[in-house]
Amino acid sequence: MREDTLSFRCSIVRGGTSKGLFLRENELPPPGELRDKIILKLLGSPDARQIDGLGGANSLTSKVCIIGPSQREGMDVDYTFGQVSVDKAKIDWQGNCGNLSAAVGIYAVDKNYVKATELYTDVQVFNTNTNKHLKVRVPVKDGRAISEGDYAIPGVPGTGAKLRVEFFDPAGGVTGKLLPTGNPKDVIDLGEKGKFTLSVVDSVTPVVYLLAHELGLAGTELPTQVEAMPEVLALMEELRSHAAVLAGIVKRKEDATEHSPAFPKVGFVSAPRDYVNPEGKLVKAEEVDLVARLGSMQKMHRAYMIGGAVSTGAAATIPGTVIWDVMRPEARGKETLLIGQPYGAMEVDIYREDGKITCEGVYRTARLLMDGIAYIPRACLEL
Repeated sequence: MREDTLSFRCSIVRGGTSKGLFLRENELPPPGELRDKIILKLLGSPDARQIDGLGGANSLTSKVCIIGPSQREGMDVDYTFGQVSVDKAKIDWQGNCGNLSAAVGIYAVDKNYVKATELYTDVQVFNTNTNKHLKVRVPVKDGRAISEGDYAIPGVPGTGAKLRVEFFDPAGGVTGKLLPTGNPKDVIDLGEKGKFTLSVVDSVTPVVYLLAHELGLAGTELPTQVEAMPEVLALMEELRSHAAVLAGIVKRKEDATEHSPAFPKVGFVSAPRDYVNPEGKLVKAEEVDLVARLGSMQKMHRAYMIGGAVSTGAAATIPGTVIWDVMRPEARGKETLLIGQPYGAMEVDIYREDGKITCEGVYRTARLLMDGIAYIPRACLEL
């Protein structure tokens, strides 16, 4: 290899409706500016097309997962997640990606971080961003993770093997509190723009939930439709910035977009109603308990984040949140919540003991897309 080039073993793995670049912890420098520079160059940021890197020019495909063997008792791997900005030289390390958590499970099996057993291998994962334990149940055959199966998830073409991801003690993944503002519901007054009701709930991931009708929306709009409404996106970001202050994530609302672009997430919700998904399929009101849309990094998520789904599941157990207010009344208190995300119904299992959420579970598919070596010019790392 040329002396002016650096190389890194890597994989690209899809987990749920996201995909990310997987790197080995022992082949990277410790956390800091140099490591960030390597990852930004590998993904091709900052550049709206990420043309000189491996990113997919979208927040769902501009992600990094750093994996290493865990020294913690009972854990198989340590996993660090980074949300890599597409058009800025910025990586947000504050929280976890629930979709890619599923991918960590198949990666750990295939890269021999865990002893594989059939028919299933339970991979015990420690997420360093949130200091939380999660478990991925991976179907296995002949010592390898199975990717083919008959399970379909909204937002991913075709079918795959069914993975179960469980998040233990999920409350306060980023802020340390299930209700970071201290209230199930808050009101933000933007003067002439109006007053807006919101809830901030942090379970794996903090999310700011807005009422669709207060944004002038029906709630059933698809992500591409919302992204064609710059005034709505700007209003959502303004409210997210105010909520980030209330939640203690940033000190000033002016700092939220620059210093905490990925957390909290933001979205809007409405009562169950019919809508047509991006594939032209009718999703009926009776198939879901509420309708919800989420965004991250000032863009709308094309489907629904797993961390966001876990947060939504938690919010559905708390009287007074906007989720509680809009959801189907007969769904309150049930163990499974059906979220009407853009592509259809998505289920979240919620387990509680003595009023506390002990675990939330979701189902995903995942697939290893590529193993290889990525190259970057050494000169780009000059500090």
